[in-house]
Amino acid sequence: MPLSKLRPSFTLTEDRLRELAAVVPEAFADGKINWDTLREALGEHLEDETQEHFGLFWPGKRDARRLAAMPSKGTLVPQPGQGVDEDTTHNLFIEGDNLEVLKLLQKSYAGRIKMIYIDPPYNTGNDFVYPDDYSEPLDAYLKRTGQVDEAGQKLTTNSRASGRFHSNWLNMIYPRLRLARTLLSKDGVIFISIDDNEVHNLRQVMNEIFGESNFVDCIVWKKRYGGGAKEKFLVTVHEYVLFYANDIDSLDPLFVPQTQESIERYYKLRDENFKTRGPYRTHPLEATKSMGDRKNLVFPIIAPDGTKIMPKRQWLWSKDRAEEAFQKGEIAFLKDKDGNWSVHTKQYLKEENGEVRQSKAFSWIDDIYTQHGTNEIIEIFGDAQVFSFPKPSAYVKKLVQLGTSSSNSDIVLDFFAGSCATAHAVLEQNREDGGNRNFLMVQLPEPTQLDSQAYKKGFKNIAEIGKERIRRVIKKLHAEKKGKLNLEGNLDFGFYNYRLELSSFIEWQPYTGKDATQLELRFHQAETPLITGWKPENLMVEILLLQGFPLDSRIRSLPEFKGNDVKEVSSEFCQHWLYVCLDAKVQPETIAILRMRPEDILVCLDSALSDEAKITLSDGCNLKVI
Repeated sequence: MPLSKLRPSFTLTEDRLRELAAVVPEAFADGKINWDTLREALGEHLEDETQEHFGLFWPGKRDARRLAAMPSKGTLVPQPGQGVDEDTTHNLFIEGDNLEVLKLLQKSYAGRIKMIYIDPPYNTGNDFVYPDDYSEPLDAYLKRTGQVDEAGQKLTTNSRASGRFHSNWLNMIYPRLRLARTLLSKDGVIFISIDDNEVHNLRQVMNEIFGESNFVDCIVWKKRYGGGAKEKFLVTVHEYVLFYANDIDSLDPLFVPQTQESIERYYKLRDENFKTRGPYRTHPLEATKSMGDRKNLVFPIIAPDGTKIMPKRQWLWSKDRAEEAFQKGEIAFLKDKDGNWSVHTKQYLKEENGEVRQSKAFSWIDDIYTQHGTNEIIEIFGDAQVFSFPKPSAYVKKLVQLGTSSSNSDIVLDFFAGSCATAHAVLEQNREDGGNRNFLMVQLPEPTQLDSQAYKKGFKNIAEIGKERIRRVIKKLHAEKKGKLNLEGNLDFGFYNYRLELSSFIEWQPYTGKDATQLELRFHQAETPLITGWKPENLMVEILLLQGFPLDSRIRSLPEFKGNDVKEVSSEFCQHWLYVCLDAKVQPETIAILRMRPEDILVCLDSALSDEAKITLSDGCNLKVI
């Protein structure tokens, strides 16, 4: 079974077609869809094309949908030496066009991402939003289309004067969000920062891709606390975060840690349970009018002086539950100035298991401002102009607290990573609660301006700024950890770097001419599917992604094979193992001692195996040849 003789790919379309075939198998024949049969199966659920229906439509939407389904033409190439603790880390930084990277991650990371946070261009009229095309390297493409000059400096923006101002932005964001959803776990969530320029359009796009029923909330961020002298009308002090679940029925109730300020403000009382439960606050046991009448909630409660206290309407708790709380000392009796008793419940800071009580988050953030993000850039790089308008890591950390758990190895993806405030937030949150979260950052290596402070400090593109921020944050965290007890466990203070480049496989070029010689030449070239000068380490990563193994898989060379370099690949997310040998010839002694299970995969060059060797290996494993 060949891995590919031409150009391997894994596309969104293939995945969805398999799901459709599982539901409506009668609509498929020889791998093709019979539309008439499919229409009959859909019946009344099929929309009448002659009728108008609700939705968001714009020029280029159909092409944007197709773009998401097109296979990637790239691969990810390892950049050893660019990261930190590269041999042990599970954190990843990928530099390249996020559309292509999202395509490459489809097979290895489908259903694995717990949280996505992105801060995409807001489409203010000055944003760099270019048409997607990866038929050539990014820098050459941008030069050819007149978007950068020979020095790689930006020439064009998505101007409001453009006749397709909103359409250009929607065509950029739409395919990326379609691909992003397939990466989310069933209980995964996505947060998207946006302002008033596109929030109305983005909300409709999200309703289409994620489903309106999976909308959780629209969080409002008060991003600044003053200024506005230059405003013509109102002083704009807010923007938004759209919050959607992948499947809201799979989303657990959301709680966040209480701030020390909140604890000190509300939990002031002490009783005999203080040593085990901490301080407490009280809530009236009397039910409000909003609660429906229930006769079993009307009963007397005996006050300390023997007085029978009756509710004005009814209690919140049943008699049994109130009695249990009374026995545990969790009921408080208070007297007003007229000597009347009232009954209250005690809410302790700590649960009975000793865990500190968490609280519900509000859809409003008003204690972190853009200036905090600027101050972080100054603290890290010594100059606010290195990166303009970064999101504060504390702001993103609030979202990480909502979208992830400290007890799981949750992956947080940001494919508009910018200065990597998200990576900073994940590292800080893990340090605070001992969590095992990992980050996956994707950033386009967009060139910095020649006259910018970033360029003068040696940062030729935005991706370099993001990587350096992660390095410096990790260095700071290590310095803070020195001399302290290791209460955080073995935290992952590292990352590995990959870069998007063109695939190691030759792309098949369709031939429509009538020259038989040219057609024969095409087939002859297809017998060698790899590009000239391909590198084993680059092809190895491409094989991992094609076979569904994540980028942080464990790869080791097997020393027992003396005549060949055989790599063994394993991951906790894959039940089987992957073996790869890219030598020009697989030696007979290698074949003789290879021991694999039927479900294990072996990948070799087609030319490296004789027909007899292929038969022998196919009997013992899942052989795939290039």
